[in-house]
Order: sequence, then C-alpha cells, then structure tokens
Amino acid sequence: MDKQVLQQKVKAIQSKREVLVQLLTQPELGTLRIDVTQALEEMDDLLIEFAQVFPEIGT
Repeated sequence: MDKQVLQQKVKAIQSKREVLVQLLTQPELGTLRIDVTQALEEMDDLLIEFAQVFPEIGT
C-alpha cells in the first residue's frame, strides 16, 4: 500500500468521526452512548498513533 492510499484511508476514518460526535448529541441514545464514546476514544488513539508513526504523511 503506497502513501497516497494510506492517507486516503485515514482521511476516510477521520471523516466518519464527526458522525459519531453528532450521534452523541442524540438524547435517546441510552446505553449505546458508552459504545459511541469508546469508539471515539479508540478512533482518536488510532489517529494519534498514525500521526506518530507516519509524520511525513500527516493527517
């Protein structure tokens, strides 16, 4: 996988983050709020690690 493809995949992940953030604003989310919060935390960790491992690609 070349840098361009990798960067596109990471950008796709980043674009989906906003959907999770918007989902958290839904009052009827109930216990799924825990799962959404965890997904956001894991996504943020992944993006941070990606930036550390591949600083030349950027995010």
